[in-house]
Parts: sequence; structure tokens; C-alpha cells
Amino acid sequence: MHLKQCEIVKEIVKNIGLLDDQKIQRALDEQFNTKERLAKIMVRLGYVTNESVGNALIPQLGILPLAIKTDHIDLKAVNVISPQLAASHRVVPFKLQAKTLFLATDDPINFLASDFFERITNLSVDMTLADQADIDKALAELYTSKQKETLHNDLSKLSENIKDVKGDDDAPVIKLVNMLIEEALKRRASDIHVEPLEHKFRIRYRIDGVLHEIQGPPKRLQGSIISRLKIMAGMDIAEKRLPQDGRIKLALENKELDLRVSTLPAIHGESVVMRILDKSSFMVGLEDMGFLPENRRDFEKLINLPNGMILVTGPTGSGKTTTLYATLSHINQKERKVITIEDPVEYQLDGINQVQVKSQINLTFASGLRSMLRQAPDIIMVGEIRDLETAEIAIQSALTGHLIFSTLHTNDAAGAITRLADMGIKPYLAASTVQGILAQRLVRTICPSCREAYQPSKEEMVILSITPGQLKDFELYRGKGCSSCNDTGFKGRMGIYELLVMNDSIRELVLENTPSTVLCKKAREFGMRTLKEDGMEKVKRGYTTIEEVLRVTQDA
Repeated sequence: MHLKQCEIVKEIVKNIGLLDDQKIQRALDEQFNTKERLAKIMVRLGYVTNESVGNALIPQLGILPLAIKTDHIDLKAVNVISPQLAASHRVVPFKLQAKTLFLATDDPINFLASDFFERITNLSVDMTLADQADIDKALAELYTSKQKETLHNDLSKLSENIKDVKGDDDAPVIKLVNMLIEEALKRRASDIHVEPLEHKFRIRYRIDGVLHEIQGPPKRLQGSIISRLKIMAGMDIAEKRLPQDGRIKLALENKELDLRVSTLPAIHGESVVMRILDKSSFMVGLEDMGFLPENRRDFEKLINLPNGMILVTGPTGSGKTTTLYATLSHINQKERKVITIEDPVEYQLDGINQVQVKSQINLTFASGLRSMLRQAPDIIMVGEIRDLETAEIAIQSALTGHLIFSTLHTNDAAGAITRLADMGIKPYLAASTVQGILAQRLVRTICPSCREAYQPSKEEMVILSITPGQLKDFELYRGKGCSSCNDTGFKGRMGIYELLVMNDSIRELVLENTPSTVLCKKAREFGMRTLKEDGMEKVKRGYTTIEEVLRVTQDA
């Protein structure tokens, strides 16, 4: 759309009372700096809602959706816009004629952004409205495969240029390793797994808790790439018999990146796992954790108690550390002294004293906790209770007026009491100090870009306790798969929770050394939702799927 046409659209929006010139210009200026979709910017600035602008603008423009078929799209036009830009702005280039690029979008507000597309393409831009389903399909079919093909081609070209890594020949390997890390960042991966197999050099990304294999370099480059990673992590490249740990700091895409690196000698070479530490994933508030209102209310009461012990339980990778960080950030005040002892310290929290476990110099959880008590803290966070000594010191601290937070590896909330007893903690000590136990898992959330409603099957109705009479007013949701979510149907994760709040009745059962199944049953009588029940409630609310909840609660 030319500048004159854009001015017409601005005038239309101004006349229907949605935006004035100043607000439109601010949104366009913001888009130039952030490269965000214009609709998101206007909604974020509070100027409009998606519904209001669509309902008001389409009739004024007099535009009707054009059917976009992927087999009629000009691939030369597709190559003009990058996959990331197309997905973030919801546009599909479908024709390139002379010096004019024709773009289809399902968002009427994108018509205001044609100046932006003209600026980045150096072409005239003609915007056309299309149906949402057509845009989803085109983005998935054209760009997802194109993205994978591009990565494969880039890796292949780099691989062909690498023979022996010596002196100045390091450059291609450096570029290849950086490309693998950059791609992981683009795909929102939390881990990169570099795995030497017998006849293959496998690269996998963990995205939303699930591993996805990508096209890896040839087997012959295995030694060069692993050596490069070890150098970046400050490891001894000559030592290949023992496990090593290190850290990589990089600046990619204007972002400071921190990777925790671990190597493990295996029979076909050293396996390397890089954990991408994204500070934004830890710096979330309790309101972003996925608590249902009643659970959040009860949990906030617990964490504001003056003393006692609060435990967070779940397997590795269930989000326990994130929950504890969000909790400490929520209750951290200038009037309180907060100290943590962690292994490792994932991120530094403002205003909180954090201690890193160093077992090689005998700075363990137990010894560190004992020393921390002499610092007169109000709140203590122990990364994990692993042994009787740590458990005893933590419980004594809770008895003497401190508020203690820690984690345990148990499958459910009631199992934490049994775990303490197995360690050797007397029932009366657990009953008098433990104030509450939060068990949790992480489930993948449905991708908002390809989310669709459907009627549940008979089996799903049974699982969700839905009667046939309720079915007409009930819908479930799932993701079809699109370029935004790498065709998985999921994007991002949220917690599902089981919160056991101690009361006199439950404490009496703990004193009697009652099995965890009985404790769980009693807690449910007082309103506790199990992990599976909390997950199914979030299925009903359209956040996730039944299969996803069942996947992560098999052991609960």
C-alpha cells in the first residue's frame, strides 16, 4: 500500500473513533524499533482490542477476504520475507510483479504497516485481506519446510568446508556452532543435546519439555564441534575420560545468553548438554505461574507465614526452581533478610544473598545452612533437601522462627511427608514444622496461533466427567500445528499444581505415621485438587490438552 493509501486508512481509523494521528504514528514508530506486529503494539499500548479494530475497519475499507492457495503462490515472493517476519506479522507474500510485492494477511490492522514492509523490502507493497485458516496453512506449508531446508542447506555448506580444524581453519566450526545455538534460541529451546552415536552425530533441542531432533552435521565433524564447545565453556579439551562442567556466555540477537554446559564420556564420544539459562523464564510473578485462583490464594497465605517449612516437590524439570524464585521475589522486602543456598545458582535475585554449593571444599547444603543461621536471616531457601543432616538443620531452623523453603523429589504432595520419614525425621517434627507442600508438573500450552475448538470423544467425556447433557455447551481445544509452534500445536508451558495445606486433622495423621495415600484422601476432603484434577480443570478452560496432562501425571 502506498503512502497515500496509508493516509486514507489513517483517516478512516480516526473518523471511526479508534485512533488519532498521534497514536497511529506512535504505533508505527514503535514497530520500526521493535519489529513487532502492528496489531500487537496497538493492543499493548491499550489503544484498541483485536475485535474492535477488525469489526470497525473491515466495513470502512470495503475489503473482502481473498482465497489464498499455496499451490498458486509465487515462491519468488516467499523468498522476499523471512520466516520469522512472516509469522510474527501474520503475512504471506503471494505474488511478486515488477517492483510490487503482494502480501496477504488476516489482520486488517496490518494495512497500516505497509510502509514498514516497503522499507524493509525496497518494493511497493499491496496488502490483501485473507481468511485466517488460509494464512495458517500457508505459513505452515511454505515457511516451516523452508526454514528446515534453509538450516539443512546452511549446515551442509559449512560441513563441506570443514576438514581438519587447525589454526585459521577454526572459523567454519565456530560459525557452525554459533548457528546451532542461534537456531536453538529461535526455536525457544531450553536445552541443546549433542550426542555422538555409532554411525551418527545427533543434535536435539528440548522445546517445551520435549526433545526434537534437527538435521545434524556429519559424523566426521564430531571431534571438532565438541572441542569447540569445550573451549567456549572453559573446559580441558585434552581430558576426555572424565565428566566436566562449564559455562558459556554469548551475545546473540542483541541478547546476553548464558549456557550451562555438561560433558559425559560415552562409548562413541563425549556427550554434551547445554542448558540455555533464560533469565526471563525465571523472572516471572506468581500471577504468571498458572495457579487457579483458589490455589494461588492459599499459596500466598502460606508464603506470608512468619515461620515454618514450605516444600515444593516434583521430578527434575518440573519447574520447582522457577516456583521458588517467583515466591522469593513476591515476598522479598527491605525489612526481611533472605538467604538461599543452591546447586547451582541459576540466576541472581536482586536484594537476596545467594550461596553456591561447593562440595569440593565441603560447602554442602548442610554446612552452608548451618553457617547461614549465624547471619540472622528471616527467610531461607534450601535448593534441595538431599539427606538427613540437611533435613534436620532445616527443621530446627523452622522451629526457631525462620521461614524455610526447599524442594524434594516426590511424585505428589503427601509423598513429601513419607520422604522425610524415610530420611529419619521424626513424625512430630514434620507435623510441627511443615506448613504446606506444593507438588507440580509442567504441561505444554496450546499454541494461540493455530488453536481450534472440537467436540470431545466419549473417552474424553469420561475422563473429564462430562455428561451428554453438558456436551452441547462444551468444547475442547487443540493446536493444529503451524509455523509459530514448529507444527507441534503447543507453544509455551504452564504449571499444574497439587497444594496440601497442613491443618490439625492432617497433623494428627502425620503424628500417627499414616501412609501418604491416607494423607492425600484426607487433604482432598479439605478441598485439595490432585495434579491430574488441576490439569483437567485447565483442559476444560482451554489451556492444554487431555493427552498432555496424562503424559506428565502418569506417576502421580
